[in-house]
Amino acid sequence: MEGLNAKVFELDWEAEAARIAARLREAVARVLHKRGLVVAISGGVDSSVCAALAVRALGPDKVFALILPERDSASASARHAGILAEHLGVRVQTVDIAPALAAIGCYAARDEAVRRLLPGYAADWRMKLAIEGGSEGAINRFKLIAESPAGVRHECALPLAEYLQIVAATNYKQRLRKTLEYFHADRLNYAVVGTPNRLEYDQGFFVKNGDGSADVKPIAHLYKTQVYALAKHLGLPDCVATAAPTTDTYSLAQGQDEFYFALPWAQMDLALWALEHRRPAAELAAALGIAEAAAEAVYTDIRRKRSSTRYLHLAPLLLGPEAPP
Repeated sequence: MEGLNAKVFELDWEAEAARIAARLREAVARVLHKRGLVVAISGGVDSSVCAALAVRALGPDKVFALILPERDSASASARHAGILAEHLGVRVQTVDIAPALAAIGCYAARDEAVRRLLPGYAADWRMKLAIEGGSEGAINRFKLIAESPAGVRHECALPLAEYLQIVAATNYKQRLRKTLEYFHADRLNYAVVGTPNRLEYDQGFFVKNGDGSADVKPIAHLYKTQVYALAKHLGLPDCVATAAPTTDTYSLAQGQDEFYFALPWAQMDLALWALEHRRPAAELAAALGIAEAAAEAVYTDIRRKRSSTRYLHLAPLLLGPEAPP
């Protein structure tokens, strides 16, 4: 048997793009009964591929793109999203959501929680959260990382109350973006596209009623490795087709693995594939060049995240007498 490697993700990319486009076209017309699609594009590969597939399915005239930056967004994100929109020939609107976020207390609530741990923290500082423990088989725990204007970094453990408040505040960002997506969807009688890949969808890396809310999710079955390959096949601009995955949520640069996943995305893809295909931890360890105990710890972390985020996938619970327990 050939060793575990990235070849497991290979597909006929043209056939896959055509299949998704056909299913998307059918879903919009026959299931959702809508006239087109709204896609929020972030400058990342996932939303870019979703937008390109939407155009392939319906044509550029029936795709409406939104670029929704805020105070903590990387300056390149909106620029790259604009390049993509021009490349695809779709209608696009940019809305800075920072004023609305400030008005509902997003930044104030976050900063209040940070200052309880770092009293000197001010509006001109930058910050992010970082995760640790999952790759060692331990319970995930978070730390706060903040940087002063002088470049001095501070790190501290993040107690539960402060962690929950910071995350609740930053979740405003995804929920407000989705509100705007659905405004335009209602205005145009379009459906809303969700952009998670398989890794994000499986591991619950999305905000309920935020980026987790959508009418159709075209790439939720594709591993991140496959999304990158599809972006290349579709001929998307390099700035989005090769964009490193980030959360683009905190003012300090932050990779997805730093905030949520136990491993960098390419290794995480392989770990998830191996677990789903019941490959032993020893085989994953050999493929990643890590100890077998570390590979088993990653498997454990995947299972724990699936369990702890299961509620994100649930529809509202009905409590009538005919409802299941």
